[in-house]
Amino acid sequence: QVQLVESGGGSVQAGGSLRLSCAASSSTMSTYYMAWLRRAPGKEREGVARINPRGDGTYYADSVKGRFTISRDNAKNALYLQMNSLKPEDTGMYYCATDQTPRPLWSALNPNSYNDWGQGTQVTVSS
Repeated sequence: QVQLVESGGGSVQAGGSLRLSCAASSSTMSTYYMAWLRRAPGKEREGVARINPRGDGTYYADSVKGRFTISRDNAKNALYLQMNSLKPEDTGMYYCATDQTPRPLWSALNPNSYNDWGQGTQVTVSS
């Protein structure tokens, strides 16, 4: 099991940017698929972006494609999410999470695919 701690959330105006970070407690995170997921107010959790263990394969939800970039630094046990051109509908609690299993694309962003979760960091985008 890996402990995860997110940071970098905050309040921004529409069109702004934020960079989220996720610190993992163990170097074993370098062997895991990892993802960013979010829960908007009154909605179910949804996957936002996923990255493979080596960091050379990524997958995004259509709603964030072209605006968000997921990356990782295994030497630092860290995962990142660069969020640009933020919209009010991006508001929510953002979580990082781990998955030890390769997934077909249709399930890659399914929250049920993920095991260890952080406590989340809040992102609020105002119009």
